[in-house]
Amino acid sequence: MSTPIRVLLADDHTLVRRGVRLILDGEPDLTVVAEAGDGAEAVALARETPVDLAVLDVAMPRMTGLQAARELSRRLPGLHILILTMYDNEEYFFEALRAGASGYVLKSVADRDLVEACRAAVRDEPFIYPGAERTLVRSYLERLRRGDGLPERAITEREEEILKLVAEGHTSKEIGELLFISAKTVERHRANLLQKLGMRDRLELTRYAIRAGLIEP
Repeated sequence: MSTPIRVLLADDHTLVRRGVRLILDGEPDLTVVAEAGDGAEAVALARETPVDLAVLDVAMPRMTGLQAARELSRRLPGLHILILTMYDNEEYFFEALRAGASGYVLKSVADRDLVEACRAAVRDEPFIYPGAERTLVRSYLERLRRGDGLPERAITEREEEILKLVAEGHTSKEIGELLFISAKTVERHRANLLQKLGMRDRLELTRYAIRAGLIEP
């Protein structure tokens, strides 16, 4: 029998991780070898633990699953990535693909789709949750007709990282320590965010972060 696929599972809800782990460990060709409670921990674990596949929740503290996927794609290009989410959201789906994920699985049907999505990801095959294909293709074709293409990012990846941490209540000094930049650089990024998004203060940035799915309400 071949070696099971080694899975890193990241979700900030312990009960969700436990349930997903039961699903995956119940398969002979899958085994969860590491668990993380946020995206930053997932990146750190993936760098020190041999894993074949990272299954990442979207909304997590410190670093979202999409942010972690981008970081993992840069640092570990051979690692396969799946996004596991409660959001049936077209924008998240395209962002997940841009971040390097090969699949997008809804938590509501994880017991049905996740195992096959894991196997598809390791075979380098994309996985789209059933029912999404027609909607996504129709939407994409409509964009092409309008000459829009794929939706553009409103802010840079670094600005997104800082926005998330600001919305979580971290100080500029704390954010600088987490991202290995100076507090002054954090303040400059924060000022750019306010100007770019047309906002005035942390409260408005926090509301934007919730709408963007960077933090949970």
